[in-house]
Amino acid sequence: MDLLPALLSADVLGKAAWIWLVFVAIVAALLAFDLGVLHKHDQEIGVRESLLLSSGYITMALCFGAWVWWYLGAPSGLAYLTGFMIEKSLSMDNVFVIALIFSFLAIPRHYQHRVLFWGILGVIVLRAIMIGLGAMLVSQFSWVLYLFGIFLVLTGLRMWRLADHVPDIAGNPLLKFLRQHLRVTDALHGNAFWVRQADRLTGRVTLWATPLLLALLLIEFVDLVFAVDSVPAIFAITTDPFIVYTSNIFAILGLRALYFALAAMIHRFKYLKYALALVLVFIGAKIFLVGFMGKFPPAISLAVTFGLIAGGVLVSLWKTRSDTPATSAP
Repeated sequence: MDLLPALLSADVLGKAAWIWLVFVAIVAALLAFDLGVLHKHDQEIGVRESLLLSSGYITMALCFGAWVWWYLGAPSGLAYLTGFMIEKSLSMDNVFVIALIFSFLAIPRHYQHRVLFWGILGVIVLRAIMIGLGAMLVSQFSWVLYLFGIFLVLTGLRMWRLADHVPDIAGNPLLKFLRQHLRVTDALHGNAFWVRQADRLTGRVTLWATPLLLALLLIEFVDLVFAVDSVPAIFAITTDPFIVYTSNIFAILGLRALYFALAAMIHRFKYLKYALALVLVFIGAKIFLVGFMGKFPPAISLAVTFGLIAGGVLVSLWKTRSDTPATSAP
């Protein structure tokens, strides 16, 4: 009789197990509702539906943040909001690359939601592994945070320098590897990731990957690359694995819903990357300034992060007010 309460109150990465279970249940319910109710069939998601879905996810994220603030205290609540904002903003660049992948592989819009849905499941697992490893390193070796700081500053400077760079999807090493080691069909086969068909040379019926699977694997790879920036950035805000993971996942859940609206107007945010570069430099430098100025108040970190991102968005919208996708997008 006493076993269940003991299990629920057991410590898991600094928090009671029941708190983690509540978060997992919320995420599972959101995904089940999305796939099982809203998108049971393949369909093209319009900008209006995308914005409504995204607003729902953002509302859920903010409600969860309010609960974190109430239950774990204001510092944890501010750290959650800062982490959520950083991950959400960095994901804007992710949207641009995902749009390039879909365009390069000619994935129709009504199949894109399926790819993004299964992609988010992979993200949930990969981020859990990365954040778990990061938390273990930070708890064992406090100097790892300084490595994160150096990395973030260098990444921010590199992002500023390459702000106008367009990724070369055709030259992506993972895409080349997959095409060399997998049998890939020339065309899509509905919403299938795998199909069975005869080999053109031997006539044997074998398993073939479709371009839909290539898109899924490339998107997972892209998220892994972006996580190398965003996870250290949030660890620089807080070393609490629960805050780091929940803010990450809620931001990514909302991004998948917002993708279809952002993909249609990504050209309007061409100067946001400069603001994100400054955010990374600020967060990385903050780790070193703590040794001279003491711990940064969470409210200041949130205010500076919000100010830089808001400034990047406003400058982008002003500078591109007369642009069209055809003239602005690469």
